[in-house]
Amino acid sequence: MTTTDPESALAPTEFLNSDDPDVRDFVRRTLPWDGLGSRDAAVRLYYAVRDGIDYEVYGADLSRTGVSAGQVARTGKGICIHKSVLYAAALRAVGIPARLVLTDVRNHLSSPALRKLLGGDTFHYHTFTTVHLDGRWVRATPVFNRLLCRLYGMRPLDFDGRADSVHHPYDGDGARHMEVVREHGEFDDLPYERVLDGMRGAHPGIFADPASTRLVTGSLHADAGARKG
Repeated sequence: MTTTDPESALAPTEFLNSDDPDVRDFVRRTLPWDGLGSRDAAVRLYYAVRDGIDYEVYGADLSRTGVSAGQVARTGKGICIHKSVLYAAALRAVGIPARLVLTDVRNHLSSPALRKLLGGDTFHYHTFTTVHLDGRWVRATPVFNRLLCRLYGMRPLDFDGRADSVHHPYDGDGARHMEVVREHGEFDDLPYERVLDGMRGAHPGIFADPASTRLVTGSLHADAGARKG
Protein backbone atom coordinates (compact mmCIF):
# COMPACT_ATOMS: atom_id res chain seq x y z
CA MET A 1 0.00 0.00 0.00
CA THR A 2 1.21 3.55 -0.58
CA THR A 3 2.06 6.44 1.66
CA THR A 4 1.10 9.99 0.70
CA ASP A 5 4.72 11.03 0.05
CA PRO A 6 5.39 11.56 -3.68
CA GLU A 7 9.04 10.66 -3.11
CA SER A 8 7.97 7.07 -2.42
CA ALA A 9 6.55 6.88 -5.94
CA LEU A 10 9.71 7.67 -7.89
CA ALA A 11 12.09 4.73 -7.55
CA PRO A 12 12.28 1.73 -9.90
CA THR A 13 10.54 -1.36 -8.53
CA GLU A 14 10.20 -4.97 -9.62
CA PHE A 15 7.25 -4.24 -11.91
CA LEU A 16 7.57 -0.49 -12.42
CA ASN A 17 11.15 -1.01 -13.59
CA SER A 18 11.67 2.50 -14.90
CA ASP A 19 15.40 1.84 -15.30
CA ASP A 20 14.79 -0.88 -17.90
CA PRO A 21 16.43 0.06 -21.25
CA ASP A 22 13.23 -0.57 -23.20
CA VAL A 23 11.21 1.66 -20.88
CA ARG A 24 13.85 4.37 -21.32
CA ASP A 25 13.74 3.89 -25.09
CA PHE A 26 9.92 4.16 -25.06
CA VAL A 27 10.25 7.44 -23.17
CA ARG A 28 12.89 8.78 -25.57
CA ARG A 29 10.72 8.00 -28.58
CA THR A 30 7.76 9.75 -26.97
CA LEU A 31 9.66 12.73 -25.58
CA PRO A 32 12.46 13.32 -28.10
CA TRP A 33 13.47 16.71 -26.74
CA ASP A 34 14.45 18.21 -23.39
CA GLY A 35 12.74 21.02 -21.55
CA LEU A 36 9.18 19.69 -21.70
CA GLY A 37 7.20 20.49 -18.54
CA SER A 38 5.97 17.69 -16.29
CA ARG A 39 2.32 18.06 -17.26
CA ASP A 40 3.06 18.06 -20.99
CA ALA A 41 5.36 15.06 -20.57
CA ALA A 42 2.71 13.17 -18.59
CA VAL A 43 0.08 13.88 -21.24
CA ARG A 44 2.33 12.81 -24.13
CA LEU A 45 3.27 9.60 -22.35
CA TYR A 46 -0.41 8.94 -21.60
CA TYR A 47 -1.36 9.00 -25.27
CA ALA A 48 1.72 7.00 -26.26
CA VAL A 49 0.61 4.21 -23.92
CA ARG A 50 -3.12 4.53 -24.61
CA ASP A 51 -2.82 4.33 -28.39
CA GLY A 52 0.66 2.88 -28.90
CA ILE A 53 0.27 -0.22 -26.70
CA ASP A 54 -2.42 -2.60 -27.92
CA TYR A 55 -5.16 -3.48 -25.42
CA GLU A 56 -5.87 -7.20 -25.64
CA VAL A 57 -7.28 -9.46 -22.94
CA TYR A 58 -6.89 -12.67 -24.88
CA GLY A 59 -3.48 -14.32 -24.57
CA ALA A 60 -2.26 -11.75 -22.06
CA ASP A 61 0.83 -12.81 -20.08
CA LEU A 62 0.31 -12.40 -16.33
CA SER A 63 3.63 -13.93 -15.31
CA ARG A 64 5.90 -11.83 -13.10
CA THR A 65 8.05 -11.01 -16.12
CA GLY A 66 5.05 -10.48 -18.38
CA VAL A 67 3.58 -7.69 -16.24
CA SER A 68 6.83 -5.78 -15.81
CA ALA A 69 7.05 -2.43 -17.57
CA GLY A 70 10.13 -3.43 -19.54
CA GLN A 71 8.41 -6.49 -20.96
CA VAL A 72 5.29 -4.50 -21.84
CA ALA A 73 7.46 -2.00 -23.71
CA ARG A 74 9.01 -4.91 -25.62
CA THR A 75 5.78 -6.73 -26.50
CA GLY A 76 3.64 -3.63 -27.09
CA LYS A 77 0.42 -5.16 -25.76
CA GLY A 78 -1.50 -6.17 -22.67
CA ILE A 79 -4.50 -5.43 -20.48
CA CYS A 80 -5.09 -2.61 -18.03
CA ILE A 81 -2.44 -3.97 -15.65
CA HIS A 82 0.29 -4.03 -18.31
CA LYS A 83 -0.54 -0.63 -19.74
CA SER A 84 -0.82 1.11 -16.37
CA VAL A 85 2.44 -0.44 -15.17
CA LEU A 86 4.23 0.86 -18.27
CA TYR A 87 2.71 4.33 -17.94
CA ALA A 88 3.67 4.62 -14.27
CA ALA A 89 7.20 3.39 -14.98
CA ALA A 90 7.61 5.81 -17.90
CA LEU A 91 6.52 8.68 -15.66
CA ARG A 92 9.01 7.68 -12.98
CA ALA A 93 11.72 7.52 -15.64
CA VAL A 94 11.30 11.27 -16.19
CA GLY A 95 11.01 12.13 -12.49
CA ILE A 96 7.21 12.28 -12.20
CA PRO A 97 5.80 10.37 -9.20
CA ALA A 98 3.23 7.75 -10.18
CA ARG A 99 1.34 4.90 -8.51
CA LEU A 100 -1.12 2.19 -9.42
CA VAL A 101 -4.80 2.21 -8.46
CA LEU A 102 -6.64 -1.12 -8.23
CA THR A 103 -10.43 -1.33 -8.55
CA ASP A 104 -13.31 -3.59 -9.55
CA VAL A 105 -15.39 -2.24 -12.43
CA ARG A 106 -18.70 -3.25 -13.95
CA ASN A 107 -19.14 -3.69 -17.72
CA HIS A 108 -15.46 -3.63 -18.56
CA LEU A 109 -15.36 -3.42 -22.37
CA SER A 110 -17.42 -6.57 -22.43
CA SER A 111 -18.79 -8.73 -25.21
CA PRO A 112 -21.02 -11.76 -24.62
CA ALA A 113 -17.99 -14.05 -25.12
CA LEU A 114 -15.88 -12.11 -22.63
CA ARG A 115 -18.69 -11.89 -20.08
CA LYS A 116 -19.02 -15.66 -20.25
CA LEU A 117 -15.30 -16.13 -19.60
CA LEU A 118 -15.30 -13.57 -16.79
CA GLY A 119 -18.40 -15.05 -15.17
CA GLY A 120 -20.36 -11.79 -15.33
CA ASP A 121 -19.96 -8.11 -16.14
CA THR A 122 -17.64 -7.17 -13.26
CA PHE A 123 -13.88 -7.20 -13.85
CA HIS A 124 -11.76 -7.52 -10.70
CA TYR A 125 -8.45 -5.69 -10.26
CA HIS A 126 -8.92 -3.23 -13.10
CA THR A 127 -5.81 -1.07 -12.89
CA PHE A 128 -5.11 2.57 -13.68
CA THR A 129 -2.69 5.20 -12.37
CA THR A 130 -2.42 8.25 -10.18
CA VAL A 131 0.13 10.90 -11.14
CA HIS A 132 1.61 13.70 -9.02
CA LEU A 133 1.42 16.94 -11.01
CA ASP A 134 1.43 20.56 -9.84
CA GLY A 135 1.50 19.52 -6.19
CA ARG A 136 -1.47 17.12 -6.25
CA TRP A 137 -2.44 13.63 -7.34
CA VAL A 138 -4.44 13.22 -10.57
CA ARG A 139 -5.83 9.91 -11.81
CA ALA A 140 -5.35 8.68 -15.37
CA THR A 141 -6.40 5.55 -17.29
CA PRO A 142 -4.23 5.00 -20.40
CA VAL A 143 -5.93 1.69 -21.17
CA PHE A 144 -8.48 1.52 -24.00
CA ASN A 145 -6.98 2.70 -27.27
CA ARG A 146 -8.87 4.78 -29.79
CA LEU A 147 -9.46 1.97 -32.30
CA LEU A 148 -10.86 -0.43 -29.72
CA CYS A 149 -13.13 2.27 -28.32
CA ARG A 150 -14.50 2.89 -31.79
CA LEU A 151 -15.17 -0.84 -32.31
CA TYR A 152 -17.06 -1.03 -28.99
CA GLY A 153 -18.91 2.28 -29.34
CA MET A 154 -17.02 3.94 -26.49
CA ARG A 155 -15.61 7.43 -26.17
CA PRO A 156 -11.83 7.24 -25.67
CA LEU A 157 -10.64 8.68 -22.38
CA ASP A 158 -8.62 11.86 -22.73
CA PHE A 159 -6.19 13.26 -20.16
CA ASP A 160 -4.99 16.84 -19.75
CA GLY A 161 -2.91 16.46 -16.60
CA ARG A 162 -5.35 18.58 -14.59
CA ALA A 163 -8.57 16.57 -14.16
CA ASP A 164 -9.06 12.91 -13.27
CA SER A 165 -9.55 10.58 -16.24
CA VAL A 166 -10.77 7.38 -14.64
CA HIS A 167 -13.46 5.41 -16.49
CA HIS A 168 -16.06 5.49 -19.23
CA PRO A 169 -19.39 6.27 -17.51
CA TYR A 170 -21.27 6.30 -20.82
CA ASP A 171 -20.84 4.78 -24.25
CA GLY A 172 -20.97 6.70 -27.52
CA ASP A 173 -24.77 6.67 -27.51
CA GLY A 174 -25.03 8.03 -23.98
CA ALA A 175 -25.96 4.71 -22.36
CA ARG A 176 -24.47 3.66 -19.03
CA HIS A 177 -21.24 1.81 -19.77
CA MET A 178 -18.78 1.49 -16.93
CA GLU A 179 -18.65 2.15 -13.20
CA VAL A 180 -16.21 1.51 -10.38
CA VAL A 181 -17.88 -0.73 -7.81
CA ARG A 182 -14.93 -1.20 -5.43
CA GLU A 183 -11.53 0.36 -4.86
CA HIS A 184 -8.73 -1.78 -3.46
CA GLY A 185 -6.29 1.08 -2.91
CA GLU A 186 -3.21 2.79 -4.32
CA PHE A 187 0.16 1.05 -4.53
CA ASP A 188 3.78 2.02 -5.13
CA ASP A 189 4.30 -1.27 -6.97
CA LEU A 190 2.00 -3.94 -8.35
CA PRO A 191 0.88 -6.27 -5.49
CA TYR A 192 1.42 -9.21 -7.78
CA GLU A 193 0.27 -12.17 -5.69
CA ARG A 194 -2.83 -10.33 -4.52
CA VAL A 195 -3.81 -9.45 -8.08
CA LEU A 196 -3.09 -12.88 -9.55
CA ASP A 197 -4.84 -14.75 -6.74
CA GLY A 198 -7.77 -12.33 -6.90
CA MET A 199 -8.17 -12.74 -10.63
CA ARG A 200 -7.92 -16.53 -10.41
CA GLY A 201 -10.61 -16.56 -7.74
CA ALA A 202 -12.95 -14.15 -9.53
CA HIS A 203 -12.34 -15.15 -13.16
CA PRO A 204 -11.05 -18.74 -13.37
CA GLY A 205 -12.48 -19.12 -16.87
CA ILE A 206 -10.21 -16.46 -18.35
CA PHE A 207 -7.03 -18.46 -17.65
CA ALA A 208 -5.76 -20.97 -20.19
CA ASP A 209 -5.64 -23.59 -17.43
CA PRO A 210 -5.71 -23.51 -13.61
CA ALA A 211 -1.91 -23.41 -13.28
CA SER A 212 -1.26 -20.97 -16.13
CA THR A 213 -0.46 -17.28 -15.93
CA ARG A 214 -1.49 -16.91 -19.57
CA LEU A 215 -5.06 -15.93 -20.45
CA VAL A 216 -7.10 -17.83 -23.02
CA THR A 217 -6.62 -17.08 -26.70
CA GLY A 218 -9.02 -15.04 -28.78
CA SER A 219 -9.44 -11.51 -30.09
CA LEU A 220 -11.30 -8.48 -28.78
CA HIS A 221 -11.52 -7.19 -32.35
CA ALA A 222 -13.24 -10.41 -33.42
CA ASP A 223 -15.53 -10.19 -30.38
CA ALA A 224 -16.53 -6.69 -31.43
CA GLY A 225 -17.51 -7.92 -34.87
CA ALA A 226 -19.57 -10.77 -33.40
CA ARG A 227 -21.18 -8.35 -30.95
CA LYS A 228 -22.40 -6.14 -33.79
CA GLY A 229 -23.51 -9.11 -35.84
